[in-house]
Amino acid sequence: MSFAFKVRQSLSVYCHHRVLVLLLLGFSSGLPLMLVFSTLSFWLREAGIDRAAIGYFSWIALTYAVKWLWSPLVDRMPLPLLTRFLGRRRGWMFLAQSTLVLAILGMASSDPQQDITAMALFALLVAFASATQDIVVDAFRIDSAPENMQAALAAAYQIGYRSAMILATAGALTIAAWASGESKDYSLAGWQTAYLTMAGLMSVGLITTLFAREPVIDTKEADAQELAIKAKFARKFSRPVAASLSWIYCAAVVPFVDFFKRYGKSALLILALISCYRISDIVMGIMANVFYVDMGFSKEEIAFLSKVYGLIMTLVGGGAGGLLVSRYGTMKILFLGGLLVASTNMMFALQAWVGYNVPLLTVAIALDNFSAGIATAAFIAYLSSLTSSGHSATQYALLSSIMLLFPKFVAGFSGEYVDAFGYVNFFIACSLIGFPVLILISLVNRYAPPGKANNGVKDTATTTAPKSSSEA
Repeated sequence: MSFAFKVRQSLSVYCHHRVLVLLLLGFSSGLPLMLVFSTLSFWLREAGIDRAAIGYFSWIALTYAVKWLWSPLVDRMPLPLLTRFLGRRRGWMFLAQSTLVLAILGMASSDPQQDITAMALFALLVAFASATQDIVVDAFRIDSAPENMQAALAAAYQIGYRSAMILATAGALTIAAWASGESKDYSLAGWQTAYLTMAGLMSVGLITTLFAREPVIDTKEADAQELAIKAKFARKFSRPVAASLSWIYCAAVVPFVDFFKRYGKSALLILALISCYRISDIVMGIMANVFYVDMGFSKEEIAFLSKVYGLIMTLVGGGAGGLLVSRYGTMKILFLGGLLVASTNMMFALQAWVGYNVPLLTVAIALDNFSAGIATAAFIAYLSSLTSSGHSATQYALLSSIMLLFPKFVAGFSGEYVDAFGYVNFFIACSLIGFPVLILISLVNRYAPPGKANNGVKDTATTTAPKSSSEA
């Protein structure tokens, strides 16, 4: 088999229609995140809000870390009318995306200088609806295709996600600067125009949801479990009470029991890895735009020079990550991604030491995005492989929430740390806290039960495109 044939065989997986759907849904998922994260931090800083308050404001994003609390509803509860006409997965997606449009419009109508509470409440609603969208899109992705396509779907999702994140930062900054006119001073109207535009871009997700195919979910095992548990409760309670208790137990308890039953003692080691894998880039990210402002970079420079190259490297990194995972297996690329992310954060320490330097910032952000592309593609494929059919929404929501909980909590103190020790020490610390993750990856790879978490659980080293669309 020639090298060229192997390359064509690897790339053919990206030609499937499900890959395009996940690309667009990834865009819809990535857009709102930055609107309550770094872009909002930029807006608040320009409005004169102090760094410590911005750091505490970032705790709104902890909503993503507790989304597992309502993920059982997405897995098991049908929505009136929406489920009937769109299906369970698409019905929940449409509801979440519609709520996002309204909540972003609410942020666009707010003034942080006059009523920061209103801004916080709308941002919280954006985070809640966005987290709900993430739950159902992740379940949609896992349920939409066989195991041998998950790495490609993860890569497509990540490319869309990261592209939207950059549009919600670079694009929002560009629009805010354009709408502000010639003035370099803070302009409320500029930021409101930017957020109105972002609300309009959420139509990408709504249109994709309407035209996508509802996945066929294999719930036989989950339904059999529910019947058995319902019969057990029926022996102790009346029929209505038994039905309610069995539904709650199956929706909220069984997915977690199933996970620990499948992975045994290794489950705690896997959860430790998940909770720490992204700590380096998440802690660094909350202060990134604040750092750019304090270094004297303009909105145009950040949006055009750094983010254009960052977008290119994100696309390259995400695509490379999907191919590398399909070729070499998940755990090896998970290790590579963690190493690259921790190492490239050192570039920002160099930037802080040098000061205002546009070419250096461009290189730093390009390397950071390329590394994040590889790491995230591998990490999404890894998390997907840990779920089981019938519980995909709940289990993936739990795992991805754990991924954010500890890093987001630590990130809340980032403003205080910068005030106390400066940017150079902050970025060095962000880099160093990423290296212990490599030890956890090695331990999971060594001690996880074969056929489960080992090699990414469902190793995709022989990924090929499906022979027909019916397989997806």
